[in-house]
Amino acid sequence: MNPSQGRARLHEWVVVGVFCAFFFFYGLAAFGLVGADEPRYAQIAREMLARHDWVSPTLYSRVWLEKPVLYYWGAMLSYRALGVSDWAARIPVALLASLMVAALHLFIRRFRPGAQLHVVLIACSSAALLAFARAGSTDMPLAACFTMGLLAWLAWFQTQEKKWLLGFYFFTAAGMLAKGPIAPALAGLIIICFALLRWDVRLVLQTLWIPGILVFLLTAMPWYVLVQLRNPQFFSEFILRQNLARFGTNLYHHEQPFWYYLPVLLLGLLPWTVFALAAWVRVARDFFRRSAVAKDEATADDLGKFLAIWAVVPVVFFSLSQSKLPGYILPAIPAWVLLTVLYFTHQSTVKTRNYALWIVHALSVAGVAAFVLLAPAILQTHEMPSVSMLTVPLVVAAILAAGMIALGFWRGWQMMIASTLFIAVAATGVLLKTATPVIDATQSARPVARYLAGSKLPVAVFQVPREIEYGLGFYFNREIPSYDAGNVPQQEHFLVTKKDSFKELIQIMQARAAQGQGTRVRCSGESMLQPDTSFRSPVFDLYRVSSEPSCIEIFPAAGGILSGKK
Repeated sequence: MNPSQGRARLHEWVVVGVFCAFFFFYGLAAFGLVGADEPRYAQIAREMLARHDWVSPTLYSRVWLEKPVLYYWGAMLSYRALGVSDWAARIPVALLASLMVAALHLFIRRFRPGAQLHVVLIACSSAALLAFARAGSTDMPLAACFTMGLLAWLAWFQTQEKKWLLGFYFFTAAGMLAKGPIAPALAGLIIICFALLRWDVRLVLQTLWIPGILVFLLTAMPWYVLVQLRNPQFFSEFILRQNLARFGTNLYHHEQPFWYYLPVLLLGLLPWTVFALAAWVRVARDFFRRSAVAKDEATADDLGKFLAIWAVVPVVFFSLSQSKLPGYILPAIPAWVLLTVLYFTHQSTVKTRNYALWIVHALSVAGVAAFVLLAPAILQTHEMPSVSMLTVPLVVAAILAAGMIALGFWRGWQMMIASTLFIAVAATGVLLKTATPVIDATQSARPVARYLAGSKLPVAVFQVPREIEYGLGFYFNREIPSYDAGNVPQQEHFLVTKKDSFKELIQIMQARAAQGQGTRVRCSGESMLQPDTSFRSPVFDLYRVSSEPSCIEIFPAAGGILSGKK
């Protein structure tokens, strides 16, 4: 490698680092932990670190076996290096996402040189990868390990170098540590479908390589064996309940229609959705082409076929599941990214201009820009904005669409890609600046926890989403009692409730006050509640609850009834 090539590669890695830093790391602390999973997983890692236990996950000192251990290990290392915080809980996920992007870059540079920066830019700016790279959950660790594993398998398929097959087994085992047997199951299903499409069953047998299988077992199985030995319920809880029952039944109440993942996929590919679909259609159209081609063309065709299968198998597989969540199809997104890159390379080579496709793409990107401008209002009210609020976003969207179309017509594909990327960067920056404060205020427990940080009183919840309950559990490092579950602290405490739940609270307090009443004593439940008027939240109320009600003693006297405070 000569000095000019070395400088070029250095520049490429700088671009990779800058884009991963912006899209995956910038603003990680802009809002607190959200959803039920983020605070739970973050708390589990904290408790494992406190106990110096790298095997058994626990939540509030109780064994919790719903997910494997890879994310917890990453969060534990992050806590040890950076201290326990919400953003430190997200660092290992962002790092794995960055490793995945680096692997995509290396793969394209090796096998399709010239497009290696395109794959970085498209992967980082894709909505699904951007969102899940910033969430402390197990979805991105699985997708990252799964992607690196299949890229290693493709490298072996194209070079027949066994070192790549070792990489495939290692990263597939890491995927099994990230989320369970779904990693090898999906990888095997994709490879089998590809082999059947090529009428080459030997490909499956060649993949089943004993040294690789040993690498898989040595990487994944030690933890599985240890956790089973320490927790005999692991197999029934994790394998039977969390995997088989979750797939085959609606045990966890995540039922969705069969077509649920179609809109999820289309949204997850934004702002590249139109080009990604066009890329898949181009490969699918030639799927069963039987004309004689040169060897290198056949290899290119095989790559497209494999990516097309990889792109749809996870989507179809999880569409059959009775339990559906958006993150389940994340392992498919990198395949769509690669298909899009190959499509751009092909279109640039043949120098064709698909004006209709460009117009549809420009309109979809402009729609993303309009949504970004409206996102804070939608998150705040959970309603579609009024007509008057639509004016500015629609005008901006129209200008952006017209500009993109004009640039594309003027300079072709490269300018269309560049303008899309510019809008993606700007939209991400605007979203992090305007929407994250609203997310923090409406969907995270962090503002409440910060407000109560100086108090030594316990905290309880009533009629709040479970993500707030788990969030408070992380920020206070203890299990939060819930009135809804009948866990009412007897001592003085703070109570976090949903907005305007005072009437329901009065009933609870009155029932509690009645326990201390006698025939000559009347107690007021309302006296136990003291609203904290200095706390401001659009979705929560905060009360200080006293341990005892205010009571009045009633006794007879000459000529009437006398009463006095007790």
